[in-house]
Amino acid sequence: MASESILKQKEEVVNSVAEKLKNAKVILLTDYRGINVADVTKLRADLKNVNSDYKVIKNNIIKRALNANGENGLDEILEGPTAVIMSEGDYSEPLKIVYNYSKANEFYKIKGGIIDGKVVPLDELIALAKLPSRQELIAKLAGALLGNITKLAVALDQVKVQKENA
Repeated sequence: MASESILKQKEEVVNSVAEKLKNAKVILLTDYRGINVADVTKLRADLKNVNSDYKVIKNNIIKRALNANGENGLDEILEGPTAVIMSEGDYSEPLKIVYNYSKANEFYKIKGGIIDGKVVPLDELIALAKLPSRQELIAKLAGALLGNITKLAVALDQVKVQKENA
């Protein structure tokens, strides 16, 4: 049987991971089998640029940390090598990075995830990853509004020109 000090250390690790998972707005679980160090280093750097963490954590620790937060919906996918991506910011950027990486690397798979405390099935994660980012949507909206305002300005100018000519 493990000594009391070792059990205490393991408990502290689980509590630390549980706290990080609790604060995260998005948690993605991925299978990283078959990728090389250079690729994972680039993925980590890309995720770090959007304030996300990439960690390889034992499945048992992840299960215990999720259970400590009252979440057990991901227990069945915690098999084999698992990497955890956590972010306290917007979910779309890390999700898009991981999705695009998984498309480019056939061995890298998204297993599942949690967004804002809700377990999200794999098909929904992929659908969310394919959506345009928040910034892209705002830019499209601004472009559409600006186009309509421009048309209105041209129409009003034409009315003014017609009244001046009359």
